[in-house]
Amino acid sequence: MTTWLVTGGAGYIGAHVVRELLGSGRNVVVLDDLSSGHAHRVPEGVAFVQANVADRDAVARALAEHAIDGVIHLAAKKAVGESVELPLHYFRENVDGMLALLEAMQSEGVSRLVYSSSAAVYGTPEHNPIPESAALMPESPYGQTKVAGEWLAADQGTATGLSWVALRYFNVAGAGSDELGDDSVNNLIPMVFAALDRGERPQIFGDDYPTPDGTCIRDYIHVADLASAHAAAAAHCEAHIAADAFNVGRGEGSSVREVMDTISGVLGRDVHAEVSPRRAGDPPASTAATERILDVLGWQAKRDLQAMVASAWSAWTARRSR
Repeated sequence: MTTWLVTGGAGYIGAHVVRELLGSGRNVVVLDDLSSGHAHRVPEGVAFVQANVADRDAVARALAEHAIDGVIHLAAKKAVGESVELPLHYFRENVDGMLALLEAMQSEGVSRLVYSSSAAVYGTPEHNPIPESAALMPESPYGQTKVAGEWLAADQGTATGLSWVALRYFNVAGAGSDELGDDSVNNLIPMVFAALDRGERPQIFGDDYPTPDGTCIRDYIHVADLASAHAAAAAHCEAHIAADAFNVGRGEGSSVREVMDTISGVLGRDVHAEVSPRRAGDPPASTAATERILDVLGWQAKRDLQAMVASAWSAWTARRSR
């Protein structure tokens, strides 16, 4: 039985990954500095190390003390807009953190890595859906840090035989259970819920894009499906000396207005979204080509946008009532 360290395992995505790994029969250790995660998300019986991933010595101790076989690295700063305002902070947290982690892994002989990357590595794509072979042209410091992380993994793989997989997430939404909801102010669906709670109209940033209804199109992936992709990637690293990047999405897009309509349907009332000016750096459309992850890992998404919104709303209302 292998043991995996999940950095950022007390966060929204990380908590789902931890549960998926446990369900697959693996042992799990969580490392998180709780800057955005919550300790209550770490399941009872799972070892927890409170540390920043950039603290190489602390990470190395955790790897050694818990006899770690592989690392799933999610700990990072991830707000695109904030990264434009604080680029040095993002490079310090995301790139220095990745560098320290890889150094600790090398010093302790840990040779398997699943890396949390992002569709932000592509920037504005020339074509949709986007294949993994598309040029990496990130348009924000956040996206640049994710490309740098992939470079570090690939170069370390070449140098040392590190078995690595990078998962390029598209737009993550939903909740696997009510206690694991997304409370990020940077993601569309919780942004809508938060606006409604304040008695405000949700915002659609731009309705003049070259898309069927004028609003941006994104590929939304249920967080529980994303978690299962991590377990598949971990298995791939266990079975092979891997050097792979995979998109994680559904292979179909939903416009912002379609998301608003789905939310209205789940809530049973019109959310009365209003249009605001475009945000800088938002590509008109971004959807994932998903054939490769199906062919290599045998993985594909199972849940649709309705399931994402319904589970997100259930978790949101449960949290609000606590």
